[in-house]
Amino acid sequence: MKVWEDSQVRSDDVPEAYVADGTWPDVTLREDAPVSAHYGLALARRLAYAIAASDMSLRALGERAGVSHTTVSRLLAGRVLVDIGTVARIEVALGAGIWPGLAALPRQRGDAESSDGNDA
Repeated sequence: MKVWEDSQVRSDDVPEAYVADGTWPDVTLREDAPVSAHYGLALARRLAYAIAASDMSLRALGERAGVSHTTVSRLLAGRVLVDIGTVARIEVALGAGIWPGLAALPRQRGDAESSDGNDA
């Protein structure tokens, strides 16, 4: 697995700033994108899917989660680095997990333990 050299996390830009190609969230991130950008992209995709599955509007989700609907919109657009409290409130309001965890990181050649894609 790649070793991330994000020693100054607070200096990370918003995830959308690291787009190499495409339109958010259907993008390829730049090679130098920090881990926070990969997490932000995966979170935006998972959030969009969970909202679509819930049939909840952004405003309704925001009210239910106790965050502004503009915050939800900015998360979807990759225009904010999210805090864990906001993620937790949104997950509870949706009844679905949106935090991507390590699955957000790009796979590097040689990371797979087996050729069938199953990790040990």
